[in-house]
Amino acid sequence: MDILTGKILKYHNWHEGKLIGLAKEAGNKLIEGGLDRDSALAKLEAVRANPGSFLADAALAELARECIRLNQKEEPSPSALRDAPLAYPVWGREQIDEGALSQMDNAMRLPVSVSGALMPDAHVGYGLPIGGVLATENTVIPYAVGVDIACRMRLSIYEVSPILIGQKKGMFEESLWNETAFGMGAKWTGSKRASHPVLDDPAWEATRQLQTLHDTAYAQLGTSGTGNHFVEWGSFRLDEEMFGLKPGEYLALLSHSGSRGVGARIAERFSKVAMEKQPNLDKSVRHLAWLNLDSEEGQEYWLSMELAGRFAAANHYVIHHRVAASVGLKEVAVVENHHNFAWREKLPDGREAIVHRKGATPAGLGVLGVIPGSMGDAGYVVRGRGAAEALESASHGAGRLMSRKAALNSISKRERDEYLKARGVTLLGGGLDESPQAYKPVDKVLAAQSDLVDVIGKFTPKVVRMADEPGDI
Repeated sequence: MDILTGKILKYHNWHEGKLIGLAKEAGNKLIEGGLDRDSALAKLEAVRANPGSFLADAALAELARECIRLNQKEEPSPSALRDAPLAYPVWGREQIDEGALSQMDNAMRLPVSVSGALMPDAHVGYGLPIGGVLATENTVIPYAVGVDIACRMRLSIYEVSPILIGQKKGMFEESLWNETAFGMGAKWTGSKRASHPVLDDPAWEATRQLQTLHDTAYAQLGTSGTGNHFVEWGSFRLDEEMFGLKPGEYLALLSHSGSRGVGARIAERFSKVAMEKQPNLDKSVRHLAWLNLDSEEGQEYWLSMELAGRFAAANHYVIHHRVAASVGLKEVAVVENHHNFAWREKLPDGREAIVHRKGATPAGLGVLGVIPGSMGDAGYVVRGRGAAEALESASHGAGRLMSRKAALNSISKRERDEYLKARGVTLLGGGLDESPQAYKPVDKVLAAQSDLVDVIGKFTPKVVRMADEPGDI
């Protein structure tokens, strides 16, 4: 059997020291596992070229970490802000409050920022405004991804008439009461716990934190959070022939939630690490502290973020399949997308950048996405137009018109319920801070980005499940 020696590795430009020892050990394990010597060398070279991709590989993780440490630049990254923000386009400016514009200005003063855009649903967030799109150079900003990593949408379409909801309303209500779980810390126990291949993802073993979060993932798989998270039955009007379906009205299920406690803990840890790495960053942008992607912390965050994304997608899958199975349905088509995430993408000038979409929907050419309204208003399935000036993005929803506190102080339960009744919407749970009146008119938001997306279908909610009123949890 061929083996890898130090001499062979030196010939392939592996340097003396700890690195060559780890490469020799890992390479010979690969050969013992059935690879020939050339294939093992190619695998080692892949680790050296892109070590972050191997942090979840038990046989190669230690070598990958050493490669990251050796590649890490020792000089501190600049923390001084630009004197003026880089220019960025704004869609629906008349609908956006000054606080959100100010936050975006600050983000565009970061020394690592290279481009940005603001969507028409924008409103104030932590660090980066909700609806903000920010491109940075070889850095990732945990707070620009958001606390609910991979918060996302999923629409499932069923080849039956939505009239079925009215005919069997009790059955559809029970499906949401019995097959969903909402609220902070909501989880399933016993036989209600779900299984999914994401729980066997090797990335759960890549870091100590992810190891501790595996049990959280198992318990919370198939659950939703508080606030604007929902699962709702409704009518979907398809405007053109696609998915193998003719234009018309179909029954559909729509959900909005993210990576639950998994994403929250990842965001909490790495936001703190990023702030520690940037101690001299101006206080006005301290929530926009970044991690260099050449660093071990940056690679760990990226791996963790991507795992949270896969978990969030699995979460929606489980919710939809449980709810639909309880009423005897199986989807014929699905549209889904993240809107709190970061991607490696090419900018119009050809540079690679990290594009953060915090409350923004990917809208590359031909890419499908879902832009919801509120508990009482329509949402839309859209097709991206690939607008380079918007970093191929669109809004992630209608966007808040007023803060949660303002909504609680100004909207009565009667006003909310009358709004829903007039539109034939049944609400299960839901707080006053999520009242439809607290949101911008979704049609105006869509109109403001007609150059970014084309509407291909409209979802109208009929039975909406959200977290219970705060006092009832």
